[in-house]
Amino acid sequence: MKLYYTKGACSLAPRIVIHELGLPCEFEEVDLKNKKTKPGEDYLTINPKGAVPALVTDDNQILTENAVIQQYLADNNQASSLLPPIKDFNRYRVLEWLNYIATELHKTCAPLFNPSLPQEIKDKFFIPLLKKKLDYVEKALEKNRYVAGDHFSLPDAYLCVILFWLGSFKIDIGEWKNLSRYFAELKNRKAVQLAFQEEGFA
Repeated sequence: MKLYYTKGACSLAPRIVIHELGLPCEFEEVDLKNKKTKPGEDYLTINPKGAVPALVTDDNQILTENAVIQQYLADNNQASSLLPPIKDFNRYRVLEWLNYIATELHKTCAPLFNPSLPQEIKDKFFIPLLKKKLDYVEKALEKNRYVAGDHFSLPDAYLCVILFWLGSFKIDIGEWKNLSRYFAELKNRKAVQLAFQEEGFA
């Protein structure tokens, strides 16, 4: 199995899941600007979308899209703690959160990484929008230890990366009491620490 990643990108989320599961995996870095892998291969021949992550499975299938890769990793390894089985309604709560993070939080963060977008627009529109969406997560964490309940699951790996990005946007996570507690707990998980260390983040 091989995961194509870019340092600090959302590909950190499946890397965390891989370490949670203790799976053997090769990690290959991608230069997204030039669409080249570290060995110099044209990344577009691997993922024509030109984005990370991309996962090459043990049977040589290429799978893309963060939320789907995470779901595949959990299902393929019967990791019911990360993603409950089909007949368990809690499965859909986990997937509900996973999709919220992908379509609402991640999507709102994307413009903040765009260097051609004026900071004034980021400050007046996108950052307030992101904060409003984080307020929703903050409220959910009033009653839950993790976003989907009392146990770490797939959306927590993804949200960990989003919260890590806040520093790049000069957003103080201290604005949210529950998110601050939650992020501190996530950073103490061995899988999270290993994933961040591998990509050069303390």
